[in-house]
Amino acid sequence: MGFMDLFRRRTSERADISETRAVATGYTAAVMAARESWISGASGLAELTAAVQTCVSLWESGLSLADVTGTDMIDRRTMAMTARALALRGEAVFLIRDRLIPATDWDVTTRNGIPRAYRLGIPEIGGGRRETALAQEVLHFRIGCDTAAPWTGTGPLRRAPLSAQLLHELETALRDVFRDAPLGSQIIPVPEGSADDMAALRAGFRGRRGQALVIEGVAQATAAGMNPNIGQHPDQLSPHLDKTLADKLLTDAKGAIYGVFGILPGLMNPDTTGPMVREAQRHLAQLILQPIAGQMAEEVSEKLGETVQIDVVRPMQAFDAGGKARALATMVAALAQAKEAGIEGATLQDALAFIDWADDGK
Repeated sequence: MGFMDLFRRRTSERADISETRAVATGYTAAVMAARESWISGASGLAELTAAVQTCVSLWESGLSLADVTGTDMIDRRTMAMTARALALRGEAVFLIRDRLIPATDWDVTTRNGIPRAYRLGIPEIGGGRRETALAQEVLHFRIGCDTAAPWTGTGPLRRAPLSAQLLHELETALRDVFRDAPLGSQIIPVPEGSADDMAALRAGFRGRRGQALVIEGVAQATAAGMNPNIGQHPDQLSPHLDKTLADKLLTDAKGAIYGVFGILPGLMNPDTTGPMVREAQRHLAQLILQPIAGQMAEEVSEKLGETVQIDVVRPMQAFDAGGKARALATMVAALAQAKEAGIEGATLQDALAFIDWADDGK
C-alpha cells in the first residue's frame, strides 16, 4: 500500500461507514471568532448615528481632561484617540518609541492568554508599514475582554448588537421616509374641465415632491353623482408616522445606546435639570471612565516601569462640592471635639478607621 492510500476512502469496503468528526470550542474556533469580529468590526451597528457619536464625544472629552501623573508620554491628544478607539472598537494599540505611535491593525501571539509579540500596522501618508515588536514595546488598552479571547477587547456596540441595529434601522427608515415620501402632497378634487385646462391646472402647481401631487376630477371621485362637489376634500398623502410609534421606538433605542456607553438617558432629556446633569456627569466619570483610566494606568505602569496614575473624576469635577465641604466641616468639628475630650493617638486612629477616614497608605 502506498502512502497516499492511507488518505483514500475504500468505497468497496467502507461504503456503509459514515465519517464523523468532533468539533469543539477550542483554539481554532476562538481564533476564527476573534478574527471574524475584527474583520466585520461594528459595521451596520449605528456608529454613524448622532446618538453614538454623542457618546463617543463624551468619552473623548472626559478622558482627554484626565490628569496623568508619572509619565510625559501620554498627552491629551493620545487620550482622546484612545477614548475614541475604545468607544468604537474596544481596544487601542500604541507602539512605544520616543513617543506613542498609534497602530491601525495588529496581529498578536500569546502565551497563557497574555500577548508576547505584535505585528503592527503603522499608518503613513501614501500607505502604511508593518513593524514587529515585543509586548513590552506596545501599549494595548482594551475593554470588554472575554475569557475566550482575553487579548482582544469589544466595544459597547458589539455588546448590544440588537439595540444598535434597531437604532440604525430606525434612523435609516426615517431618512428614507423624509427623502422619498410625498410629504405635504395632496390629491385635490376640482370641477371637470377640458383636457387642456386640466393639464394647465396641473402644471400650475409648484413644489410637487416626487410628482405626487395630482389633480382629480370630481366626476371620477364621485362616480359622476348628482352633486359632485358635496363631501369633497383634499386627500393628504403624507404618511402617518405617529401610528408607527417611530418616535417612541427611537427614544427607547437611543436610551439603550446611552446606557451601553454608561451615560444616563436623562442627560439627553429636553426637560433635564442641573442636578440631573451633574448626576449624569458623576455617573459617567466615576463608574465608567475612571475604571477604564485605572486599567490604562496599570498597562502604562507595567510597560514603562513607572508608577502612573490617571484621574478623571477631579478634572471633570464629578463630585458633590457642597457635600465634600459639609463633610470637611464635620470632620474638623469632630477632630476638635476629640482633642477637647483627650482622644488622640491610637484611639483616634481606631475611630477614624471605623468610619473609613483612615489613610490606607496609597
